[in-house]
Amino acid sequence: MDLVNFDVQPPHLYPPYKSTILRSPTRPLLPVRELIKDLSVPVFGESVLQQFDNDLTKNARVNGEPIGERIKVAGRVLDEAGRPQPNVLLEIWQANAAGRYVHRSEVHDAPLDPNFLGGGRVLTDREGRYSFYTIKPGAYPWGNHHNAWRPNHIHFSVLGHQLAHRLVTQMYFPGDPLFEFDPIYQSVPAHARELLVAKFRMDWTDPEFALAYEFNIVLGGRHQILFE
Repeated sequence: MDLVNFDVQPPHLYPPYKSTILRSPTRPLLPVRELIKDLSVPVFGESVLQQFDNDLTKNARVNGEPIGERIKVAGRVLDEAGRPQPNVLLEIWQANAAGRYVHRSEVHDAPLDPNFLGGGRVLTDREGRYSFYTIKPGAYPWGNHHNAWRPNHIHFSVLGHQLAHRLVTQMYFPGDPLFEFDPIYQSVPAHARELLVAKFRMDWTDPEFALAYEFNIVLGGRHQILFE
């Protein structure tokens, strides 16, 4: 059985996304044995978390509030049978509200925010639920082609209980006008793109504080969340 459903995943080689030209496999893929597919990996507990790891609006404050629109992102991590996955570690990283990452290789000259690092992590509970607060990330240019801009997005690294449950993906925001111009988003088959787009949830909003988005992650099967 394949670990990845290629009916919904982006192809390894998608020339409009230039990075895939160099990093896509040049030889046929090797089949993965069932034994390896079901191999368990270490499960994390609360001890790996520190205060405010799940609140990117607080975990890097120096002298005030981070700049931008506060949001809450929440959802569930499920397996392909719809069973909740507890103690799954989600690591999150993103650009700030101006579209700039805190990274030595960053070239975008948008301003840094001294009170926002853009990184955090959270564990799922017994029902596979997670939530965190952050600032809505900004769009940024990235040099893939003339006038290339990435849609607003948040990166997720998912560490589940089995080797097959390890993946890195991106969450997008509904209605982004840059979708049609972004080769990373466009590399995903059209019928599967909605798996990467969060749902706006007015009923989950924290009144007077933050808007809310729902982003569910499925590990394995046809509805598995897509690899970055």
